[in-house]
Amino acid sequence: MITWRRLVQEDFPLLRTWLEQPHVALWWNHETSAEAVARDFGPAARGEEPSEDLLVFLDGRPLGLVQRSRLADYPHYVDELAAVVPVPDGTVSIDYLIGDPGQVGRGLGTEMIRSVLERTWEELPDASCVMVPVSAANRASWRALEKAGMRRIAECELEPDNPIHGPAHYLYRIDRPGT
Repeated sequence: MITWRRLVQEDFPLLRTWLEQPHVALWWNHETSAEAVARDFGPAARGEEPSEDLLVFLDGRPLGLVQRSRLADYPHYVDELAAVVPVPDGTVSIDYLIGDPGQVGRGLGTEMIRSVLERTWEELPDASCVMVPVSAANRASWRALEKAGMRRIAECELEPDNPIHGPAHYLYRIDRPGT
């Protein structure tokens, strides 16, 4: 069973451990000092940032992290994506990771994404769709999105999260059910 709650400061050591894992660091090019984690994740944890950092659990044990945000809260992201495809009002985006390397490759990323999508429709009634840009090189990530029901709507060039990856990205979308 997948559940989650908002990330809190006491979770930062666990998050730091996850960000240091090679399978995460490859895609989440993130500084991992305690200060950097507090700097970058503290505002959302304290409610000072409009995005949500969600600590995900599998059967009560920490599994990963999902970042969920309304794109309208980040105009530069809207502009970046709108240069490729129309971005409807109410668009939400997610980013995600599985922290424990022993849980990777078991279909849990897909389940985590499905769960977040279902709850997004419940928790954010103004959400019209979810759009997710993903590096074309990150096959595991875009396959998880596809298995969770998202469809590829574009291929584009975007600034990569990790400079070792090229700018090639796929853009995925799923619309609110019934629309």
